[in-house]
Amino acid sequence: MAVVNLFYISLLLILPPLFLLFLLSLIVRPRPVQIPIKKRHVFITGGSSGIGLALAHQAASEGAHVSILSRSIDKLEEAKNAIKLSTGIDVAIFAADVRDFEAVQRAVDEAGPIDVLIVNQGVFVAQELEEQKLDEVRFIIDVNLMGSFNMIKAALPGMKRSRKDRGPGSISLMSSQAGQVGIYGYTAYSASKFGLRGLAEALQQELIGDNIHVSLVFPPDTETPGLVEENKRKPQLTSIIASSSGAMKADEVAKKALEGIKSGSFIIPCNSEGILLSIATAGLSPQRSYLMAFVEVVAAGILRIAALCFQWNWYGSIEKWHKQKNCGVSRQSNLFFSIPLFCDAPCLNVMDKSSGTWKLLVRETGRHFSDVSWNACQGLRSC
Repeated sequence: MAVVNLFYISLLLILPPLFLLFLLSLIVRPRPVQIPIKKRHVFITGGSSGIGLALAHQAASEGAHVSILSRSIDKLEEAKNAIKLSTGIDVAIFAADVRDFEAVQRAVDEAGPIDVLIVNQGVFVAQELEEQKLDEVRFIIDVNLMGSFNMIKAALPGMKRSRKDRGPGSISLMSSQAGQVGIYGYTAYSASKFGLRGLAEALQQELIGDNIHVSLVFPPDTETPGLVEENKRKPQLTSIIASSSGAMKADEVAKKALEGIKSGSFIIPCNSEGILLSIATAGLSPQRSYLMAFVEVVAAGILRIAALCFQWNWYGSIEKWHKQKNCGVSRQSNLFFSIPLFCDAPCLNVMDKSSGTWKLLVRETGRHFSDVSWNACQGLRSC
């Protein structure tokens, strides 16, 4: 009797997940697809440096016919020579600003029909919206979002032409983990990257009948020349919150991105945090893998709790920072700041702009900390 009961209990435990897997295998859309790279035309924007250059290297090494587009002809020539040196393959180069539709259209017409389009260009400046100039906000949105519209609109007619004879096509958009969750100081950047998701979801429905498949890549901070510049202006709170996800190398991101593109994945995370973010923010986005859909369904509740814990931690950091700020940190002039005695912090950490490292100042017996040159400092925090 005990054995029979155990059998029924086991059956009850096993049958629901099996039924869910069977159901998901029937309903996930679009259907799985493989997108070859070898001997096909891969066109990459922002291809002269960073992730774009790494993607060009990888695609060329896998036998693709690669074209790269960027604003600077000098950087494009350098990229072309570097790819030739490492792979022995010549790539086509096109100088154009993605904000200029006519220039982009001329480049696409000259390049010829595209099989795999990787819309990778992007600019980023982290700053609170109150402090950021609207011209800078417009620049970020024009490059990241409108530039993507320009590139796709220019490439679509050629990508659709004779698609049945040429095999499946792909359009990949380089988003960011800041396009999955908003972060302090990322108002303009996150808006531009969240916009790519709406573009991608709607575009996939429009193009599925043409055998063109859309992907969204969500890299974390990536070690590129752009990241170095970005860190010079990044608010202290942005650094604190964003530090929970470590930086990746451009080659690592390119490898993950290309693997996802070839498998036709709609959402392509690049690290473990990215996988969790992708599951937590899956929502109504397409899913080709019924196994991944199963994970999304089962893990949804648990990851919502985890997400709330992250938000608790982030808002705790923000509250602590504002408390410190209101504790008496005051700029006395363009060059000096000090902290009054009533602030209970026994010491102060000061970030040196030139080295990017925190330096410790211990409170003196008098009323203030020793004055420190503000021009040499990027941020403050109590120790």
